[in-house]
Amino acid sequence: MFLPNRNALHGEPLDATDAETLGIAGADTVERFLAHRDNHAMTPLHALPALAGELGLAALHVKDEGFRLGLGSFKALGGAYAVFRLVLEEAGKRLGRPVDIEDLDRADVRSVAAKMTFACATDGNHGRSVAQGAELAGARAVIFVHAGVSDGRIAAIARYGAEMVRVDGNYDDSVRQAAQVAAEKGWSVVSDTSWPGYERIPGLVMQGYTAIVREALRQLCEPPTHVFVQAGVGGIAAAVAGHLAIVLGDARPTFIVVEPARAACVVAAARAGHVVKVAHDQPTVMAMLECYEASQVAWRVLARAADAFMAVDEDDAVGAMRRLALPAGSDPVIVAGESGGVGLAGLIRAMAENRADLGLDGKSRVLVINTEGATDPHRYAELVGMSPADVLAGKLVAEATP
Repeated sequence: MFLPNRNALHGEPLDATDAETLGIAGADTVERFLAHRDNHAMTPLHALPALAGELGLAALHVKDEGFRLGLGSFKALGGAYAVFRLVLEEAGKRLGRPVDIEDLDRADVRSVAAKMTFACATDGNHGRSVAQGAELAGARAVIFVHAGVSDGRIAAIARYGAEMVRVDGNYDDSVRQAAQVAAEKGWSVVSDTSWPGYERIPGLVMQGYTAIVREALRQLCEPPTHVFVQAGVGGIAAAVAGHLAIVLGDARPTFIVVEPARAACVVAAARAGHVVKVAHDQPTVMAMLECYEASQVAWRVLARAADAFMAVDEDDAVGAMRRLALPAGSDPVIVAGESGGVGLAGLIRAMAENRADLGLDGKSRVLVINTEGATDPHRYAELVGMSPADVLAGKLVAEATP
């Protein structure tokens, strides 16, 4: 499934609100907040020369978010950041003075935070970020998970002190229930998807993701010519595409959104010209991307800043996981979860079927993002045939072999 962006808005500047959210000043704020996180460090950017040569590319780089802030996923950047912003804004109102990130541990600010409850729906990673942010700020978190979320992912969220609520149905059902319960109880919803009338907080979540782009551009010797990024509701894809469009302008890379064929809600939006709900059929192995309705804000950005949309099959995703775990030549070992290697899966499929459509050739420099490590180690071992520890141990053996 491949669809060039034929939307009338394609190539137009971002909506003013989105440009402010995803622009340079917003990214500066994110970096300032990250500087106050005890375990913040720039995540690795790996070159894969062997795979690039095999595919017929000049260069292939993987930005590895499996190390982000101890949560193993890019989502660590979004939910917690939004929680901090909301706590500080509320504290500023209640205390009658300006409050910033360095005040987060002050007793008067924490007293305000203690009266706040943050709710969200999650497939796993976003909920961990919101729960961690609430714990660090001294607030309460209630996390809604749908029937398909594994026990391992639920336990990973609960360890941050969050109250867990199981919801029948899929991710979209959990989004609706979280919003309903939060409205009844006066809680703040920190969602990574948006809907009419609810856009600012998902925008803050997306703003958090701009740190990935800024780091990658610093780490690369030259900007990429092509970027493949996976999408659930579209937040990470929109954040990356939007920030690249702002900072690189006419020199921005060709941007391709990649989704599971079984949950291709952004492809459906591209085909319809607006956000639509797609039918829920079989679940996808790409658990963190199993979403059936795109975010309104994300689609508004992608309609302008994405160049093509594509979907990959289950085997494509698992194949990318295995290829990263067992690389050829001098390529490094990378542990990618079920959704982490989907951008790479899209690239491999595109090189076989859509090379000419996208202008991919021997001069192309491609960037993909490993959006998660093995956030569910048991599931990773089932799919790859090795535990994450064994995959990394193999790397250590290879490095020690003369």
